[in-house]
Formats: sequence, C-alpha cells, structure tokens
Amino acid sequence: MSNMIRFKHVLFTAIFYIVALNVNAQQSVFQPGDYRDGIYDKENSNNRRFIPYTHLREGDVTWEKRVWRKIDMREKQNQQLYYPKEQVVSRISLMQVISKYVLAGQIIAFADEEFLQPYELSFIKDKMVIREDSAEVEEYGPDGTPYMVKKPGAVDSTWTFEFFSSLGLKEDWFFDKQKSVLEVRILAMEFNVINPKRVELGEFPLFYTYFPACRPFFAKHEVYNAKNDAERRTFEDIFWKRQFSSVATKETNVYDRSIDRYSKGIDALLESDRIKNDIFRWEHDLWHF
Repeated sequence: MSNMIRFKHVLFTAIFYIVALNVNAQQSVFQPGDYRDGIYDKENSNNRRFIPYTHLREGDVTWEKRVWRKIDMREKQNQQLYYPKEQVVSRISLMQVISKYVLAGQIIAFADEEFLQPYELSFIKDKMVIREDSAEVEEYGPDGTPYMVKKPGAVDSTWTFEFFSSLGLKEDWFFDKQKSVLEVRILAMEFNVINPKRVELGEFPLFYTYFPACRPFFAKHEVYNAKNDAERRTFEDIFWKRQFSSVATKETNVYDRSIDRYSKGIDALLESDRIKNDIFRWEHDLWHF
C-alpha cells in the first residue's frame, strides 16, 4: 500500500512540474500587443479629465484687466513645451498636440483672436503644409540615353514642430468677490511660427485657438519633467499652474495699442514688468490694512 501511495505522490509531482513548465513556456512567448516602451501601462494621464471652471456671475466680478502675453520657446523654462521636434512615442510637444487635433477637426482654428473667422479644415491643412518647388531630374533610358524628367517637390507637414517660435496668450485677470480671490483665465492662444523658406521675414501667426476648447485634450498629454519621469505633468497642469515664462505685450488701453508701438528695447521690458506689478499691487493693496 505504501508503494502505491509513493507512486501516486511521484506521479502528481511529475504532472505538477510538467504543467508549471508549460505555463512558463506560454508566458515567455510575447504576443504582438505585449511589446511596450515602458515597464508599466500609463493610465493616469490617458484617463485624466480637466477641472471645469467654476460658474462666474457678472455681479461677482468687481475688477477685471485683460492682458496679452508672449511665451518665447527659446527660453529654458518653456522648452518643455517646444521639444521634441520630431514625433516619438513617449513624448509630445505642444505644437504636435494642437496640430493633431486641429487637423482631425476636433479643435477649430481661427484667423483672429476674437473667434469671428474660423478656418475651413481644408484651408488650414493646406496652410500647415509646405510643398517644395518641382525640379527637373536627369534619368537614363534602357539604352543609357539621358533625359530630363520634371518631378514634384517634397511635401512637409511637420515643419511647424521645429519652427514653432512663440505662443501668444490672451487672458483676463479678475477679482471674484464671491470667493474673495484674484483669478486668471486664458481665452485665446496664438501659435506663431517662422516660415523656413522666408526666415528673414520673422515669425507670423499660424492660427488662433479657443483655450477652453483645448483643455480636454491638454489634460491627456504629458509634459517632460526633468526631475522625475514618473511624475510628469500634463499640458493642462502647466497652464493651470502657470509653469511657464512669459512677458506681457499688451494691456487694455484707450489707444488699443501694444507695448512695441510706443516702447522699444529695455523700455519695453520695463513696461511689461509694470503691467505685472500693477496686478500684484492691486491685490496687495486690497488686503493691506
């Protein structure tokens, strides 16, 4: 009887190891969907939702000031919005995000900052594509006789990623007496680029977008964090927490003119600082007893 029990024990042990080996063998075979650029699936950013603005009544706004700003992509603090210049899997730039959803028709591009002239999708697609001039190329026939063939130039739809120069913001600062806080809300975004074929002309506005319409898409894409790759912020976080460097270029005034119309050089920078300090001083004086 003991031999029978010993035989069953050995048999069950052998079956267990065979099953275990088969399971490990199956787990070691990677399927096409098992390959990923990372050690875990990132679900936080993909499932993120933007924080809606609280309702604001006209009667609660006791003070308001409209300010225009410029975010220069050459500044070090803003380079997290500019890079990468080429499409990669793990990172995406601000221009790549906005181009993706504008060309998909999910974000409307406008010709003005007051959202009165929306671009047709076909027009904005043509505007964001650069076509090289056609050129004649020498080719050879079967008998070696040379002949000239006119071939169309290359088409580049990603040039804006590299030649994205600055981002303009139109925002409203206001004091909400219901919550007793000074807040700011961005209204319009101006995407300025440089034409690679006419660099000497400087930058020009490619299109404008309505910032609240961009927020749901900004909340789903991460921004590079130099301190920790596991704690990356989204584009929505960057603008919500104002983690960018900018200069004021205009404030509401009776002449409706920007700073560069009446100040140049260091005087323009001082005027920009004055606009920032006026807002800070207004809030400081409000609570100063």
